[in-house]
Amino acid sequence: GDTHSLAVKSDGTVWAWGYNSNGQLGNGNNTSTNAPVPVPGLSNVVAVACGDVHSLAVKSDGTVWAWGANDAGALGTGNNTSTNTPVPVPGLSNVVAVASGDVHSLAVKSDGTVWAWGRNSNGQLGNGNNTSTNRPVQVSGLNSIVGLAGGAGHSLALKSDGTVWAWG
Repeated sequence: GDTHSLAVKSDGTVWAWGYNSNGQLGNGNNTSTNAPVPVPGLSNVVAVACGDVHSLAVKSDGTVWAWGANDAGALGTGNNTSTNTPVPVPGLSNVVAVASGDVHSLAVKSDGTVWAWGRNSNGQLGNGNNTSTNRPVQVSGLNSIVGLAGGAGHSLALKSDGTVWAWG
């Protein structure tokens, strides 16, 4: 993240530390800490990602959980309400990885499709327009994706054939 960090332990728990002005540490308050603290309510986590002031986690069951600032819908919950505890991202299943840009989020499903949500002022959601959305939308024309990355106003995907695709 911009000023916070996340880690997944081998037992599937998530730990967070750093700046917490928007609840991006997910521990139920907005107090910053320079020592790792557990993110309550999450277990069996296999991957995490940090945005500017929001966070994402993927559980082993393929669900995505989000917390922190919800500017432009970066949490993908269907509203723009921020939260300092993890909440599920509705409508996403079979997710294997997540990534985050500044105020947008990305997920790749087990079928290799990519889904995006949040700020879209530069086309970083890859859905053919510049309208932000607070619900996941499929990135047009991508399949066989095995890796993702997000920047401030752009996104990247790695295909299984080794090619890299960029938009935003």
